[in-house]
Amino acid sequence: MGKKYNPKRLLVEGKDDLRVIPELIEKNGIFWGKRGEEIVFIEDCEGYPNIDSNLISTELKASGLTHLGIIIDADENLSARWQSIRNACLPSISDIPEQLPKTGLIHTTEDGIKFGVWIMPDNHISGMLETFLAYLIRDEDESIWQYAQEVAQEAKNQGAPFQDSYIDKAKIYTWLAWQTEPGRQLHQAIKYKVLNSQHPKAQIFLTWFKNLYDL
Repeated sequence: MGKKYNPKRLLVEGKDDLRVIPELIEKNGIFWGKRGEEIVFIEDCEGYPNIDSNLISTELKASGLTHLGIIIDADENLSARWQSIRNACLPSISDIPEQLPKTGLIHTTEDGIKFGVWIMPDNHISGMLETFLAYLIRDEDESIWQYAQEVAQEAKNQGAPFQDSYIDKAKIYTWLAWQTEPGRQLHQAIKYKVLNSQHPKAQIFLTWFKNLYDL
């Protein structure tokens, strides 16, 4: 018996997104569903370059599709990333808006499909998933977080080999290494409430997600 097709679908860059998003949604009171019965099916596209016009076209043409979302990282240049993903969408969605709203894009296609784009961290600045999750660090942890950022930057100054564009990853993993249980993964930091899933920044994302998928 074939796997049941989920008409609500989400394309993401990698496994961290795939794991983090369900935890964040559940921590805000929405049951994600067991495997095979998720409220939204998340597809790990294994890197931004794979979220191209061909994939978007294929997804939009799938029989039964009702909702399609895309979550990607801004990385170093939000404007360039938006133009890139917009260009990938244009062959399938000719009337996609020119500007990305700061609250995330939600657009109904000519075929009645609800389509959305969110660019991490907040549709406003450069960064990535880890930048967004750093917003969720609790106020009482701020001094340790500030120190973790300084340590990660100093490590880079001393020759640590990670790419400059990965500095936000280095910062949050440094901070996670100093928690009660060191070394938790990003999704575990949400699951076990190391991060504050009710933070206002998380609520902006959650509102976009709920509105896109009619939750």
